[in-house]
Amino acid sequence: MGVAGAKNDVISVAAHRGDAKTLLAFDILHEKDRKGLAGFTIRVTPEGLNGYYLLNDLRFEHPEVHARDASEPDDSTMNAPIRKFRWLHVPGQDHQGLDPKFGTYTYTVTPRYFDKERHLKEFDASLGVSVDVELAPFETKKLKVGFTRGFVQSQAFSRHFGKNALIRPDGDELLFDTSAVAGHSAERGDYRFEDEYRWSGYTARQRIFEILDEVRGDDSLSLDVFAYDLNEPDVMKALIELGSRTRVILDNAALHHDTDKTKPEDRFEIAFVKAAGAGAIKRGKFGRYAHHKVFIVSKAGVALKVLTGSTNLSVTGMYVNSNHVLIYDDPDVAGTYSKVFEEAWRTKASSSFKNTPLANTTAEFGGDVPETHISFAPHTLPEAEKVLGEVIDRIKAEVTDGGPRASVLFAVMELDSKTDNPVYKVLNAIHTEKSIFSFGISDNPTGISLYKIGSGEGVLVTGKPGKRTLPPPFQDIRYISGVGHQVHHKFVICGFRGDNPVVFCGSSNLALGGEQNNGDNLLTIRNPDVASVFAIEAIGLIDHFNFLNGLDKAPAADSGTAKNANKREAAVQSEWFLSTSDTWVAKYFDEGDLRCKDRELFAF
Repeated sequence: MGVAGAKNDVISVAAHRGDAKTLLAFDILHEKDRKGLAGFTIRVTPEGLNGYYLLNDLRFEHPEVHARDASEPDDSTMNAPIRKFRWLHVPGQDHQGLDPKFGTYTYTVTPRYFDKERHLKEFDASLGVSVDVELAPFETKKLKVGFTRGFVQSQAFSRHFGKNALIRPDGDELLFDTSAVAGHSAERGDYRFEDEYRWSGYTARQRIFEILDEVRGDDSLSLDVFAYDLNEPDVMKALIELGSRTRVILDNAALHHDTDKTKPEDRFEIAFVKAAGAGAIKRGKFGRYAHHKVFIVSKAGVALKVLTGSTNLSVTGMYVNSNHVLIYDDPDVAGTYSKVFEEAWRTKASSSFKNTPLANTTAEFGGDVPETHISFAPHTLPEAEKVLGEVIDRIKAEVTDGGPRASVLFAVMELDSKTDNPVYKVLNAIHTEKSIFSFGISDNPTGISLYKIGSGEGVLVTGKPGKRTLPPPFQDIRYISGVGHQVHHKFVICGFRGDNPVVFCGSSNLALGGEQNNGDNLLTIRNPDVASVFAIEAIGLIDHFNFLNGLDKAPAADSGTAKNANKREAAVQSEWFLSTSDTWVAKYFDEGDLRCKDRELFAF
């Protein structure tokens, strides 16, 4: 179930299940109970473990004048209630370390109030509501989903690994040792590349190595691989170890191939041929790029499962970019990908693929897997227009017929193009549609629309705010210039809380040029739980970058006052504190403010 909920006479609480995370949403049910509202206290109790209170990013300026639990820090939500009507909980962020327990989590949310002197009242447990939700890497039916963390530009990354953490070792060693010490931080001491990769790659990395480890552990299995960027050392080592049980179709566009054989993909080819033979790898580009990112697992010539998505098998793809993977443990889905692979293998991934039935028929699946339609590029122009037209039509239908909880959320790498891309035009403009809730992020939108008080306009932010200096002491976050994209996703969610939720995702850049010239796959998934998982991923990214987009300013000298400060320490040093009034509440109940739609969309 994608959302669980409960309520009492004062508050309702919804717990939306994400991929190893939970989005909590609250509502105060009666106007009289909004008066004097100070915020919400949130207690988390993992099954079989002691509970703990979530931490706030802000605290009161004078905690001593408020009712407080002396056993809790001043920024605990017991002593500093949060001032939002939703909160994303990622276990391991502040509690439980980097290997949190998965299972049933109980969330208890309690509204808190000020007295007439504007002091926080004593905690009243009778006002609280508890909700149980399964917190674990996401799967439903025979589909698993995984996401990279994608937060290199964050205080959390800097706290764990330092602002200038190496993404890979200096030099150009191809198969470097990821167990080598990568750096030192005040929080973790010496850490290894594999520690950094485990944190940054999150569940997407788990899913990728789940497939590789399965095939390595069973000699009866074989693996076919579509790869675009390919330079993650442990992935390459696994493919080389599998040797003749693996076939690889690898992109040979100029980005990945040169006559000197110095590109990482060229060097991998040389090493792989030594292990598997020259007949186990073919290079091609379908016209422009062999842009798939796919594993197909087979046994005795029969395809059993497939991994696909947006995640390149590279250091930046898995550990810098925001990306997703999907695993279909289903012979029908895997068999269709296998047919595409065989056709590409036969033709060395040439542009002739666009004239085959595989490129001109949408494959449809259901039953044991969520309802899924998949198109395989490159296409002819009419077919490309048809495929992208279906995305546009669904977005427009959400605007006109989506109902009171109409929503469009997206994370799409590229939205600015010199060529005509109709999907980009729609997504760049969707924030002006005040009748729906729209939330979007791209590395390269045509403009920015931040979350403004009193405005019903949607949000569109960039994942690449540029090399900026945030207000002191927010100066110790890394910017990704020179190490790749922040947003590499290509997904759009329409109506995730409506009657017809849909997710468009996969490797397609949602552009006419790509659909005509790249080897790609675009998935359309109609399932409320899958839609919720992708929506939660979008919310986490957009909230974070709305904050960064809103605070960045012209470059200034580093004051040096708070090296590696976390967000809470930074807030105190900048004299950012919780106010002692309930004025913050009004915008969440102002029908002309997007926050009102936000509250109504996520509420139970």
